[in-house]
Amino acid sequence: MFSKSRVNEPGAPQPSAPETPKAPESMNTKPTSDFTPSAPKEKAPASVLSSDLTIKGNLKTAGDVQIEGTVEGDIRAHLLTVGETATVKGECMADDVIVNGRVIGRVRGLKVRLTATARVEGDIVHKTIAIESGAHFEGSVQRQEDPLSSGGMAKPAPKPAPTTTSAAGDKD
Repeated sequence: MFSKSRVNEPGAPQPSAPETPKAPESMNTKPTSDFTPSAPKEKAPASVLSSDLTIKGNLKTAGDVQIEGTVEGDIRAHLLTVGETATVKGECMADDVIVNGRVIGRVRGLKVRLTATARVEGDIVHKTIAIESGAHFEGSVQRQEDPLSSGGMAKPAPKPAPTTTSAAGDKD
């Protein structure tokens, strides 16, 4: 039936695997870190708040948001799109703001665009702005180099204190 092989007997010569030459550590081509480069990640799609959704509270994201419903609170995003059916009651802050619907409150953005269907009641602080024909806007517009940096409207620079000079000259 079964026969005992001499390979398994003690003292028998063990078959050896052919030796492969090992490269010295300095010639090892394997990277020393576990980092493996990957393909560039695709940008995540915008978060969409549907037209039947009402939010009472502030929203903050590093991504993109598209509002189609109602938000009662401040919104901070990278790209904020206020849809035609949307109403936002609060401050809108984003690198890019596109208003198609209604905003009641301040709008702050590097690039602000009011489309023909926009209705804005509040101040706009921007670096660049575009207002299409047909947009309704009530408020003030102010250009700032960095509109996202400060929390409020830029205040005018204080006037320098008047300098007084004496006619007698300075005495030491």
